[in-house]
Amino acid sequence: MKKLIVGLAGNPNVGKTTVFNELTGMHQHVGNWPGKTVEQAKGHFSHGGYDYDIIDLPGNYALTAHSIEEIVSRDFIVDDDSDVIINVVDAANLERNLYLTVQMMEIGANLVLALNMNDYAKRKGHIINIDLMNDLLGFPVVEINAKTGDGIDELFTIVEKQAENPVDSSVKLAYGPELKEHLGDMQALIEKDENLLDVPSLWIAIKLLEKDPIVIQKVQKSPHASSIFIESDKVSKHLYDIFDEGVEEVVAGARYAFIDGLMAEAVERPAVESESISDKIDNVVTNRFLAIPIFIIVMFVMFESTYVLGAPFQELIEQGFAMLSGFVAGFISNPYLKSFLCDAVIGGVGGVITFLPIIVIIFLFLSILEDCGYLARAAFTMDIFMHKLVGLHGKAFIPMILGFGCGVPAIMATRVLESENDRKLAMMLVPFMSCTARLPIYAIFIAAFFKEHNAIVLLSIYLLGILVALIVAAILKRILFKGLSTPFVMELPSYKIPSLKGVLLHTWEKVKGFLKKAGTVILVCSMVLWALSIFPLGVEYGSADSILGMIGEFIAPVFAPLGFGTWQAAVAIIAGLAAKEVIVSTFGTLGGMEADDESGITHLIHNTFTPLSAYSFMAFTLLYTPCFGTIGAIKHETNGFKWALAMCAITLTTAYVVSFLIYNIGLLAGFG
Repeated sequence: MKKLIVGLAGNPNVGKTTVFNELTGMHQHVGNWPGKTVEQAKGHFSHGGYDYDIIDLPGNYALTAHSIEEIVSRDFIVDDDSDVIINVVDAANLERNLYLTVQMMEIGANLVLALNMNDYAKRKGHIINIDLMNDLLGFPVVEINAKTGDGIDELFTIVEKQAENPVDSSVKLAYGPELKEHLGDMQALIEKDENLLDVPSLWIAIKLLEKDPIVIQKVQKSPHASSIFIESDKVSKHLYDIFDEGVEEVVAGARYAFIDGLMAEAVERPAVESESISDKIDNVVTNRFLAIPIFIIVMFVMFESTYVLGAPFQELIEQGFAMLSGFVAGFISNPYLKSFLCDAVIGGVGGVITFLPIIVIIFLFLSILEDCGYLARAAFTMDIFMHKLVGLHGKAFIPMILGFGCGVPAIMATRVLESENDRKLAMMLVPFMSCTARLPIYAIFIAAFFKEHNAIVLLSIYLLGILVALIVAAILKRILFKGLSTPFVMELPSYKIPSLKGVLLHTWEKVKGFLKKAGTVILVCSMVLWALSIFPLGVEYGSADSILGMIGEFIAPVFAPLGFGTWQAAVAIIAGLAAKEVIVSTFGTLGGMEADDESGITHLIHNTFTPLSAYSFMAFTLLYTPCFGTIGAIKHETNGFKWALAMCAITLTTAYVVSFLIYNIGLLAGFG
């Protein structure tokens, strides 16, 4: 079979990843907000006698050399040996989407335009003349529905024809006589050096006018560099004199003039567009006074529903593991083997699995909120608030909101930020967002001390993380990351009814990760903790005389001012560095599954904490050093340990200070 390499390119949130999943079955996470894909995803499938390598590129609005996502996409389109680029566009927002299309035309890419979301365009009264648009652009235009798969087969039939007969998409571009003439002068000089012609000379000329650093470096190696740069400066000055604005604005204006002409010819639109349902909802949801209260209410309803729906299933699983522990204990006479199976395996891992229903329901709610488009509004809401407080802009809130799921992809999502300072600052803040790995910790303490107010207490922990992140951001912005953030206008995607398949798929992907961790990291940690709890042989299991107890007794005084200066709490905090769920596993290993009339974990916690010290402990586990996975992600993203260690120091110090204040102010207020 013949092989084709195809790239999927387009603006954020236009359906590229949905098309990718439909074709490859890889089920990459599809999010209803901009900036979800931050690196290439590669998949394989077969169609019409061809073997495809298909690449899902990050969503971009432009092919400049600012953010990592733009560079990843541009490098693939410019340098990789792709056969066809499928430009997926949102038909309801065609004018905005075509700006990227025009830039890919400048590169001379072999393009096929895939018009997605046509149902939304029709609701807005937009009628697109596909055949005319095809003629005006000079390459094929195909209607598709990424959600249902309609038009996908036709799309790839056309892709195969386009691969056999490539088209230089730049030939149809018209930038007006003034700009065209001067670009032609620059092209003539560029074309004298064959080493520069691995990309169209038109694109190099435009990028030189835009002062693109990567293209400037490329041209500097040419023997004709001097004459090319002199001509570029001359053209820039001439265009400024003619148009009275910078050359970048002149080029952008020429692109939009081409798009305006295309839209006028090929798209029929109503004279006055009626306000969409999304706009009407946003008038309330993003209202400057109502946005934050609505966000808090949504979170409260989510947590309250989680406990109401999850508690019965949680109790069933807890009873099941207790019965399993008793059943296993009745068949084994060897005390060490019995302890290993009942305390390490069933007590440690089972203690975490007990909270699976709550985790599943939280993931389910978060997937619905994300897919319908509300989480993008939550990020926008926080953007308004934090912009005024700290001066941190738009895109930084996407990784922070993603941090409610897991810190590792959230750290990777900082690639959407153009400013290196903004990117590093966002990495320092992501660990303060309460990832779902911490949820079992809150669940055991809320079940033990705050059962009557579970949703309020859980909501307060999440809000505490956001509040602390804002305060830390304000401090770091004045100490380590001085200067203004890169301005950014945040796009709000249209509201959509989430598909059942998509929501269930997203939920399963996250739950699968939790279960995998329970069977690997948590199991291994439970075994190690159990071993440390029985040695030296002869001591009482899990006592202060065991190795684990001695380690805990040595560390415990450090945490005494925070209200939890016991060796069990100290050991749990150290073990939680591997994965936050291991904190619950530690209490499960030490407490077992059963003690009198309550679970072993609850019994241990009641004997170790008070309500005030329990809340202080929850706050500490929320804010202190994240798991090794997140530390490793920061090390990888910053190419060294400097910022990873800085994050560890910042989070640990912050956690200590905040927990100290909570506990000691609580004592003064009479909550001890």
